[in-house]
Amino acid sequence: MKRRNFMLAVSAAALAACAKKETKPVATLPPTTVEFLPAHYGAVTDEPFPIPAVPSGVVSPDLLRQEVANPYPDQPAGTVVVDPDRAFMHLVQGDGKAIRYGVGVGAAGFGWDGDAVMQFKRKWPRWTPPDEMVARRPDLEPYSIANGGMDPGPGNPLGSRALYLFQNGKDTLYRIHGACEPQFLGQAVSSGCIRLLDQDAIDIYERVPNGAKVVVLPSVWKEGARGIF
Repeated sequence: MKRRNFMLAVSAAALAACAKKETKPVATLPPTTVEFLPAHYGAVTDEPFPIPAVPSGVVSPDLLRQEVANPYPDQPAGTVVVDPDRAFMHLVQGDGKAIRYGVGVGAAGFGWDGDAVMQFKRKWPRWTPPDEMVARRPDLEPYSIANGGMDPGPGNPLGSRALYLFQNGKDTLYRIHGACEPQFLGQAVSSGCIRLLDQDAIDIYERVPNGAKVVVLPSVWKEGARGIF
């Protein structure tokens, strides 16, 4: 029972920290950046809220959305595989290919791994910090569970889309979501959750149905040694 309570506390902390920006390097990335980004990273103007273009010269080319050879041939098509150490998320395709996305992860994200189900997804979701976070951050009281959470839109930590991960029928409190600032892509930008550029969050939202399998790979980072990858 003590272990169960501990794991629930860790999961709650993970969801709460989606809003944090405690940056740590995740993977060793090439220093080069892309000066001219693909058109799908331009401004999005047909959403309820504007999404700015990803600025050039900020994101490493490895972290841009792209089709690659499928590194997980043992996984069926439609599976989402998250590698927190490499800051990659792959969507397995059925032709030996996969779509790879760059992600931002977080310290608590390194402590949870395994198979999950994308139970449901939301466009422009509300963000509701758990009571434990509100106790630490009284300034978040207006967005508490009792007050109905934070309205969607610019400034909401979940961004334009959120995919909700469940394990054995229980909410893990981990999310795949948007609102990752380009300068933080590939870094540990929170204590939990899997963050995408809003343009990529919209893309995977359209591709992945409810019930899709999600695999979060274990991290090689050890407790007490994080940040020394």
